[in-house]
Amino acid sequence: MKPAKDQLAELRRGTEEVLVDRELEERLAAARPLRIKAGFDPTAPDLHLGHTVLINKMRQFQVFGHDVIFLIGDFTGMIGDPTGKNATRPPLTPEEITANAATYEAQIYKILDPDQTRVEFNSRWMGEMSAADLVQLAARHTVARMLERDDFSRRYAEGRAIAIHEFLYPLVQGYDSVALQADVELGGTDQKFNLLVGRQLQQAWGQPPQVVMTVPLLEGLDGIQKMSKSLDNYVGIDEPPASMFGKLMSISDELMWRYFELLSFRPLGEIEGLRAAVAEGRNPMEVKFELAREVTARFHGEAGAAAGRRDFDQRIRAGAMPEEMESRTLVIGDEEIGLAAALTAAGLTASNSEAFREIRQRAVRVDGERVEDTRHVLRAGERHVLAVGKRRIVAVELRRA
Repeated sequence: MKPAKDQLAELRRGTEEVLVDRELEERLAAARPLRIKAGFDPTAPDLHLGHTVLINKMRQFQVFGHDVIFLIGDFTGMIGDPTGKNATRPPLTPEEITANAATYEAQIYKILDPDQTRVEFNSRWMGEMSAADLVQLAARHTVARMLERDDFSRRYAEGRAIAIHEFLYPLVQGYDSVALQADVELGGTDQKFNLLVGRQLQQAWGQPPQVVMTVPLLEGLDGIQKMSKSLDNYVGIDEPPASMFGKLMSISDELMWRYFELLSFRPLGEIEGLRAAVAEGRNPMEVKFELAREVTARFHGEAGAAAGRRDFDQRIRAGAMPEEMESRTLVIGDEEIGLAAALTAAGLTASNSEAFREIRQRAVRVDGERVEDTRHVLRAGERHVLAVGKRRIVAVELRRA
């Protein structure tokens, strides 16, 4: 097992907070395998790249010889995680939970080592808990502490409903750490309150409190909101290689570095070298190809990544898209902008009247597809390759002012 300081250097990568950092260093220095816990509610049948930020961190612990517990919250899924919600979240049915959990088990081994991964379901201990046991658990926490959570305090101040069962969610998640005797719990930044409840409950049960490590929430393809299937800004890890590769190539140059930090397995020094090369003039699209290849190969193998690259070349470059493509951000004053105005703002036409003329003359393409409708609009949060003729081509990202 590597020295504690060497492990810490890699484990801190991409983390938001380590609570408490000194405790983690002490436990790593003990040179014994730690129990690393991370919980996932089976709220949807497929995992996406946002979930893998956490799973990648679990993998790092595995590489250093630690034991990982992938906890499927089939019991908490029936409560519904209230984190960040402005209203009571409807619980999942047992049938939905069972179906979604089965897909999780099939997907996680694309990243984690099966021999070092222990899959648990929190219904194993929560399902056996009596009403008296649950009351005893609830007695370990106070309403005042619950209302310290941002989402609860906001809803309470605004007079919106908070169901009693929602208070049980952080208590059950915290008790999971007691049941598993976790040394470290991983979670997104939005889970910090729940993770700290785990520390408190472990102390109440006479256990050493777990170290809490939070990781950032990965922005979706729009570069603004966190990756989510409901927002349709996600990359599913079970998507076909062509779709995965193409979506990764669609992100902005700025967002690319965030994805490198949180999704790539490359050493940080190597990523900094790529960033320096772009600053010195290397085409960022070439670097983005490297990111798309690495991530696609992780889930589909090198052959899948190569197939994704060929599909991208055929779809995008079939329209004579150049290797060297300029990228621009268009800040718009509304949720959408007319195509003609976008062409002018991107510098592809000198005026809106010229843009309308080019559209009517069938000289304009959006993402390789010819557009003849002068009423065509583009929306904030979207990314497109705009072309007028064969030589005036630019990649644009639209943002709301």
